[in-house]
Amino acid sequence: MTTSVMMLVLAAFLASAVEAVEAFTLVLAVGVTRGWRSSLIGAGTATLALAAVIAAFGPALSLMPIDALRVIVGTLLLIFGLQWLRKAILRAGGYKALRDEDAYYQAERAAAQAVGITRRAGMDWYAFTLSFKGVFLEGLEVAFIVLTFGTSQGSIPLAVLGAGIALVLVVVVGVLVHEPLRRVPENTMKFAVGVMLATFGIFWSVEGTGIEWPGADGALLGILVVLTLVSLGLVAVLRRMHARHALQATSIAGMGA
Repeated sequence: MTTSVMMLVLAAFLASAVEAVEAFTLVLAVGVTRGWRSSLIGAGTATLALAAVIAAFGPALSLMPIDALRVIVGTLLLIFGLQWLRKAILRAGGYKALRDEDAYYQAERAAAQAVGITRRAGMDWYAFTLSFKGVFLEGLEVAFIVLTFGTSQGSIPLAVLGAGIALVLVVVVGVLVHEPLRRVPENTMKFAVGVMLATFGIFWSVEGTGIEWPGADGALLGILVVLTLVSLGLVAVLRRMHARHALQATSIAGMGA
C-alpha cells in the first residue's frame, strides 16, 4: 500500500471518527430523552441518505479529467483543511474553548425535554428530525472527504472503508459505555485531519497543474512534516501569548483590588 493510500485511509478514518462522535452525542441525548425508536430510525435514514450521495456523485466525479479534478479538489481540500487546522490551533493555543461533550449532551437533552412529545403514525417526528439532521449534517463533511479523496486517488472503496471502520468503532464503543465519548481526543484528531487535508490539498493542486513532485507520492510526507512543524510552532506562540495576557489580566485585577 502506497504512502498516499495509507494517508487517505487514515484521514478518512480520523475525520469520520470526529464527526461520528459528535453525531453520536446528539442521537444519544435525543434517544435517552425521547425514546430510541424514532431517534434510531432518523439516524439510520440519514446514514442511508449519505451513502446515496456518495454512490451518486462518485461516478460523476470520476468522469472529470484527472488533472482538472485534482486542481479543483486540491483547492477545496486546502481551504477545508485550513479551516479545521485553524480551529484546532486556536483551541490548542488557548484562544478557543475545547468542545465539551458533556455540556453539549446536557444542552441537547434539555432542548429535547422542552418540546412535548406528539406521535403521528407511531413516530416521534421531532426525535426523528433532530437525529436525521444531526447525523446528515455531520456526515456531509465525511461524504465530502470520502468523495474527494477517493476520486482523486482512484480509491473510493478504501476511503469508504476508513470511514466505515470509524463509524462502527464509535457506535460499538458508544453502545458499550452508553454515555458521551468525552475521553476521545477530538482536538488532537481535528488537528491531525486538518494537517492531512491541507497536505493533500497542496499536493494535488500542484500535481494537477502538471508539475511533478520530487519523490512522487513520497513528497506527501515532506509536506506533512512541514505543515505539522509550522502548526505546532503557531500553537507554541499562541500559548505564550495567552499566558502573557492572562498574567497581565491577573496583575491588573490585583492592582484594582
